[in-house]
Amino acid sequence: MLKSLFSGVSGLQSHQVAMDVESNNIANVNTTGFKYSRANFSDLLAQTRSIATAPQGQLGGKNPVQVGLGSSVNSTTRIFSQGSIQNTDKNTDVAIQGDGFFIISPDGGNTYKYTRAGDFKFDAAGNFVDNNGFIAQGWLRDPVTGKVDSTAPIQDINIPPGLTTPAQPTSEVVLKANLNSGPLVESFSAAYQVPTGAPHSLANPGEGDALDANGNWINSGDMGVLFNETGEAFALQPDQGIWASFLSSTSTSTNAVAATAAASTENIVFELDNGTLETVSFNFLAGNTAAQNAAIEASAINAKSAITGVEATIDTVTNQIILTNTNGNASASHNIRVDSATANTGFTGVEDSITAYRYQYDPTGTTNIAGSDKTFTTIADLRYAMEVEANADGGGATSNIEIIINDQGKFEITNPGGSANDYDVNLRITGMNANSVAGGGITENTKFTRNMEALNSVLPVGSGGKAFSQSFNAATHSSSIDIFDSLGSKHTLRMEFRKTAVDLTTGSTWDMLISVPEPATIDTVAPRNEKTGSVRFNNDGSLATYNPPNVSFSANNGSAPDQQVALSFGTANAFDGMTSFDAPSATSGISQDGFTGGDLVGIRIDQSGTLIGSFSNGRSFGLAQIGMAKFTNNEGLATEGGNVYIQTANSGDPIIGTAATAGRGFIQSSALEASNVDLSLALTQLIVIQRGYQANGKTITTSDQLLETLIGLKR
Repeated sequence: MLKSLFSGVSGLQSHQVAMDVESNNIANVNTTGFKYSRANFSDLLAQTRSIATAPQGQLGGKNPVQVGLGSSVNSTTRIFSQGSIQNTDKNTDVAIQGDGFFIISPDGGNTYKYTRAGDFKFDAAGNFVDNNGFIAQGWLRDPVTGKVDSTAPIQDINIPPGLTTPAQPTSEVVLKANLNSGPLVESFSAAYQVPTGAPHSLANPGEGDALDANGNWINSGDMGVLFNETGEAFALQPDQGIWASFLSSTSTSTNAVAATAAASTENIVFELDNGTLETVSFNFLAGNTAAQNAAIEASAINAKSAITGVEATIDTVTNQIILTNTNGNASASHNIRVDSATANTGFTGVEDSITAYRYQYDPTGTTNIAGSDKTFTTIADLRYAMEVEANADGGGATSNIEIIINDQGKFEITNPGGSANDYDVNLRITGMNANSVAGGGITENTKFTRNMEALNSVLPVGSGGKAFSQSFNAATHSSSIDIFDSLGSKHTLRMEFRKTAVDLTTGSTWDMLISVPEPATIDTVAPRNEKTGSVRFNNDGSLATYNPPNVSFSANNGSAPDQQVALSFGTANAFDGMTSFDAPSATSGISQDGFTGGDLVGIRIDQSGTLIGSFSNGRSFGLAQIGMAKFTNNEGLATEGGNVYIQTANSGDPIIGTAATAGRGFIQSSALEASNVDLSLALTQLIVIQRGYQANGKTITTSDQLLETLIGLKR
């Protein structure tokens, strides 16, 4: 009978403990980062009145007869379910979404405590502390490397008040851009200026023949990669080119046309541009005078003018035939080449007149001998070849005809006079086609022809007139960025790219001009504020190589000289930097790692727990990173009050690392984790505990009544 009394008492005690636990949960319903607990009931040792027996023969087995002796609370379990995240207006508030704990220390890292409450702030000394004054643990920025090393031991997070960052000189410029390889470009610039006279490079090997905008000698660029004024590529192929003559071809028959006593058939054979022969046949009648035969002969020659390009007129005094080829008919042959003729015609086969010559593109070299066909590679080569011929056509090499490439990228021809060899220029330019050379094999480059045909004009000696071609342009692109010296001063680094060559096998080449404003220097030779280089691409558009890989920059303002700035344009044979596709030239990314000095103006915290400082110079970088700990058994942690847990023998050792790694949750800034107490569940649990307590009380009163009845039997 007494057992039931004590069972009731144990039940009351157990429910009282459960009530204490649940009351604590409700009391902390608004405590940041609080995790609720539950009481775990278990029964007490039972009294065995009879043991269990096994089946024997025909008699079955019996279960044991045991009477329980009550209940107790043998443990409490803390439930570490996720609390809701509540946004705040404080940028140093942090909440953990997932598993893990913030690490805090009251003694400079000698002992660690753990919390889920992320209500941190900076104290007067710059320590990152919680509401207990415990300092958050993590990693600080290494002043040498400028990075936060999360593999080092954790330490107090401290960001000194009034933190400043010194100027950092630029050590690298990273460029990601595409340079248009297509036949139509939107970004282009006029070809470089080329002055009159012999090429500059003849007397100055290693220097170019053209002048850039600053008056520095530079390579003029391969004609094959230039563009017209609408951005269309000429795409010159080997042997394509033009015919050009500065004088019409004229010739007079050696003898007068003969009178004929008897009828005869006469022939004049002209050699055409492609080496074939064109025969002009006509008949002289019996009894014709020389004048009558001359008229027949001239008419026959003119009938073939569309083929030979030759027109005939008659000297009525001498009855000689005068031949003229203006060299202006693109579909007819050029020059006058009399291969043979019958005697009565007055021609003897020595009446040739050559004033038109072929100017053909050759990517491997150039020839510019007067009185012969010429080849060119660059626009400067073509200019010089034409000027050589123009000054030779006057009967000597001292004519004053000048040909330049002006600042608009146009051929400009003047005939100022002043020399005994000067003559009136009658410039005629036509395109070359399959009929221009023996064996054919050439197609006319109409874009190139149209550009050069604009020069066709008459320039009398000393007239002051000028002839202009259409403009020649190079595909260009430029990028610029401000770099910093050791004092934090800004200097604009400009990179200009100009397409200069195409190799059908390997790809394209672009010249590069790097410049900085004076008095800064990046080269040891004049101009010292400029440095030339090149970028070459493979035939799949990937980067092949570039030079220079770096520049030595001196600001000459009192900052450290010879500052090495690496140029990072990408990986060879890859597409992670500069490329050359058939797409508009554009810079998709450009950056550098230097900055001027600045003061700390704000701090924000990212998902990895990194405290990112924003400085008055516009730079932002990690100053520290909050450490997080993870335990094998979170429920084994012991609470110390103040939202703080400590490690126990059953929690396991802390596994320390960064947020969002190895199973640790991520950090959300400007937010706090609310208590995970469910008030509706807690109040319901109160009712259950209350009823349990009342029922155990009834057990005691009922046992008391039974004892009273038992005692009454003695009366």
